[in-house]
Amino acid sequence: MSERTPEPKTVLLRRGEVHSPADPFATAMVVERGHVAWVGSEGAAEAFAEGVDEVIDLDGALVTPAFTDAHVHTTATGLALTGLDLSGAASLEEALVLVRDFAAARPADRVLLGHGWDAARWPGGRPPTRAELDRATGGRPLYLSRIDVHSAVVTTALIDRVPGELPRADAPLTSDAHHAVRAAAFAAVTAPQRTEAQRSALAQAASLGIGTVHECGGPEISSEDDFTGLLRLAGEAPGPRVVGYWAEQGDKGVDKARELGAAGAAGDLFVDGALGSHTACLHQPYADAGHTGTAYLDAAAVAAHVVACTEAGLQAGFHAIGDAAVTAVVEGVRAAAEKTGLARVRAARHRVEHAEMLTPETVAAFAELGLTASVQPAFDALWGGEEGMYAQRLGGERARTLNPFAALLRAGVPLAFGSDSPVTPLDPWGTIRAAAFHRTPEHRVSVRAAFTAHTRGGWRAVGRDDAGILVPGAPADYAVWHTGELVVQAPDDRVARWSTDPRSGTPGLPDLTPGRDLPVCLRTVVGGRTVFVRPGE
Repeated sequence: MSERTPEPKTVLLRRGEVHSPADPFATAMVVERGHVAWVGSEGAAEAFAEGVDEVIDLDGALVTPAFTDAHVHTTATGLALTGLDLSGAASLEEALVLVRDFAAARPADRVLLGHGWDAARWPGGRPPTRAELDRATGGRPLYLSRIDVHSAVVTTALIDRVPGELPRADAPLTSDAHHAVRAAAFAAVTAPQRTEAQRSALAQAASLGIGTVHECGGPEISSEDDFTGLLRLAGEAPGPRVVGYWAEQGDKGVDKARELGAAGAAGDLFVDGALGSHTACLHQPYADAGHTGTAYLDAAAVAAHVVACTEAGLQAGFHAIGDAAVTAVVEGVRAAAEKTGLARVRAARHRVEHAEMLTPETVAAFAELGLTASVQPAFDALWGGEEGMYAQRLGGERARTLNPFAALLRAGVPLAFGSDSPVTPLDPWGTIRAAAFHRTPEHRVSVRAAFTAHTRGGWRAVGRDDAGILVPGAPADYAVWHTGELVVQAPDDRVARWSTDPRSGTPGLPDLTPGRDLPVCLRTVVGGRTVFVRPGE
């Protein structure tokens, strides 16, 4: 493959495997002026060779549409890449050692930032106390978000930076207290640090074949400067596209979303919290706590927001994880449809982020109301199973109902896959594997369906039906992969067997069986412009 050069007008890629429904046996593709111009066979490619500006010899590599990660917190992802990562800590003691070493290595940082602890996986299940963190940091300000980013442990020195009274007990901070300490921590991040974090996150995305990210910002998550700075950076520098969502309610949210250049007043507009932090809102109490979580918005607030967005021609969207929160969203959107008309609500393609605890009734309502389910299969890989966090929080019976991707697809609900990075890492092929090999077998979907949800699904979630697919006329957002044999995988072996027959005309994809190596990205192109080339290629 060629070295990175100034982008030519017309490129021919040949001698590879091109994943395209236009030709399931395509081995070549022509890109012109930022769009796919042609896909076809090697024999026909010879006719284009003389008229192009560059020929890329794929040497058997696979070309696919670039991935879209439909739920990302870009700055936080970059800070996690450069800050303290506790996701690998196997115990409280190990986490405290990592905190101590990180503090010693960063003497100039005004606030120490870390992420990813998960006490549910530690022996004893206890998070660090404030006194333990004070000792580990030498009394410096420290913010450590839990893996779900819905609670945090902090040092006394950080609490002292927050106006007003905050809980002084050792329990992790949630809800408003958490939002307050997070705002204080991130206020200490300088503009150059923030920009560097954003560059780091976007570069990481590009290196994984991700061509678009949906940034989920909002006043309780980031800041207006953070959000507009990211959109500006993405517009000026080569890299993945960024579609921004701003999570603020009602008419004020509509106006602010427009002012900031957002695609919608959507994303993490919190109806509830998260299961790991006991703040997801449930119909029945947690199995390991005597309450039902936290409700931030009710059905009436949801309805008012959906009406405001629908009438303004913007997408609405909500963060809803618990079954009671999902019910509130469904009831609210249905009430909005009664006011504005169902057709207008469906046409707006409003979104629900996470949507983990669904019932057959709420799945059917998503389909009826045209709601897109923006979901994160890696959550199941991380927290599912008989011994996982879901089972701890909910008991086995309820835990087995979570993330029912197959039921959503059967009902015709549009799926868009993402990571919620830094909650789970940017990892598109791993995300597809998690959906295809869901810990609960009846929720599994085919690799092809999962791949579609992580490519075309993200584009459809922003109202574009002409992208995320390598056919003539589509945007030239694609990635080139080194991978093994291409197969067709489905949860039912009978389907997999007949589909691998060449006569089926189904384009193959990498074998994602757990334990096998995932594909390695060699090149990522966005709008015909190369944004990543693996060193040595």
